[in-house]
Amino acid sequence: MMENGKPTSDIDWRQRAADLQPDGRAFIAGKRSDAASGQKADVLNPANGQVVAQMAVCGSADIDRAVSVAREAFFTWSRTSAVSRKQILLRFAALAEQHQDELALLESVDTGKLIRQTVEDDVPSALETLRWYAEAADKVMGEVPVVPPGATAVVSREPLGVVAAIVPWNFPLDLAVWKLAPALASGNTLVLKPSEESCLSILRLAELAYEAGVPEGVFNVVTGFGADAGAALSNHMDIDALAFTGSTKVSRTLLEASARSNLKRLSLEAGGKSSNIVFADTTDLQAAAEMAAYGSFYNQGQVCSANSRILVERSILEEFEGLLKKAAAAYAPVDPLSGTRGNGSLITRKHTDNVEKWITRGRQDGEIAFGGERLEISGSDAYLEPTLLKNLPREHPAHHEEIFGPVATLQVFDSEDEAVALANDTVYGLAASVWTADLSRAHRVARDLIAGTISVNTVNAVHNTTPFGGFKQSGFGRDLSLQAFDNYTAAKTTWFQFD
Repeated sequence: MMENGKPTSDIDWRQRAADLQPDGRAFIAGKRSDAASGQKADVLNPANGQVVAQMAVCGSADIDRAVSVAREAFFTWSRTSAVSRKQILLRFAALAEQHQDELALLESVDTGKLIRQTVEDDVPSALETLRWYAEAADKVMGEVPVVPPGATAVVSREPLGVVAAIVPWNFPLDLAVWKLAPALASGNTLVLKPSEESCLSILRLAELAYEAGVPEGVFNVVTGFGADAGAALSNHMDIDALAFTGSTKVSRTLLEASARSNLKRLSLEAGGKSSNIVFADTTDLQAAAEMAAYGSFYNQGQVCSANSRILVERSILEEFEGLLKKAAAAYAPVDPLSGTRGNGSLITRKHTDNVEKWITRGRQDGEIAFGGERLEISGSDAYLEPTLLKNLPREHPAHHEEIFGPVATLQVFDSEDEAVALANDTVYGLAASVWTADLSRAHRVARDLIAGTISVNTVNAVHNTTPFGGFKQSGFGRDLSLQAFDNYTAAKTTWFQFD
């Protein structure tokens, strides 16, 4: 990746980070805003433990204000033509692209992500999604259904109104755009709450939206904690829909809040525990091992659809484990701002503690095939080696509970039916991967796996044109593709009786 003619690795990102002065205030009605209470909280860079900003801790009064201005803006924005909304959102994407190095750096210092990842993957992906939905704004069609003679009916797709979005810390900018782009393109207004661990890039994005011509009140960002700001959003009587990405536990509380309040529409992308099945007939075992390492350890394993349950046919187990160990070396922890490849820090020291407990448990109940060490880099110990646990009992919690760190488990199987049974032995159904050279087997296994996305001879296949979401306790609703518009619109029938 090149920036201003220089390779990313040649840029002094540490100096750029030292010069940053991020603004952690909320963004409401086109302006930065302190919380009504005046309360603030430190924003820490988990990669070095340093304070990088002060975040406004919003409460119910701030949520009420943001929802009120979003409601007022809705009547204008929803009646703005789809072509005009498209043009505004394209200007927004163009302006964000001019600031993509700033957005990438904010994302890195806020989350501990590699600067190479935010520059090369996260920000470009978010911009591509924003442009995709901008272009789709004037291409969502209504229907003219067949009705009895003497009448005509038109079915239109109508925006719901004020949408709330609650997004997580693992891909802050990207997942925020997954929600905001289709919501705004279809004529809704938005109140978005980022995680308290990762608000800086999203706040800056909201400023750029306003500078690009998104009207005041259409896109608002409220910062704060789930127990206060998140609860106020989920219980609010004037929010029409809520889109969420996060844990299954929180998804349940949002369902309860919807029932207690106004039955607001929900789309929930919840937890996952995805499998990666490798059959002995796989043509390129090295490629399968490299992608298994990517599927398990990329982004420090902090991926909802991480293929961290690796299932390998017995006859290739030893060879595959050796190849996987070599591939995992590419995800060794490094200083995120060094410009080199590897893995950054986990999101917090507390989260690192929790993931480390799984490693300790794996060592006690089974065996560590490789990794397992906690490291200190740049004054922070929120770094973990990519780790593979093996020889754990089938019912062991490490095979079933979401660890959300650079920790994978290895299981062996002897038949296709056993592989499918192991893969489906989970309460989740977000994603799965299958490696085989047998086309018939690929179709059979993909048919039998219970997951929203099945990747054959790759992992974590995600694209703007394909829907992303889960079955079972991985939630409902779909991000990405034209199907995402279903989260933010409803069908409206207008019947004309003329005879």
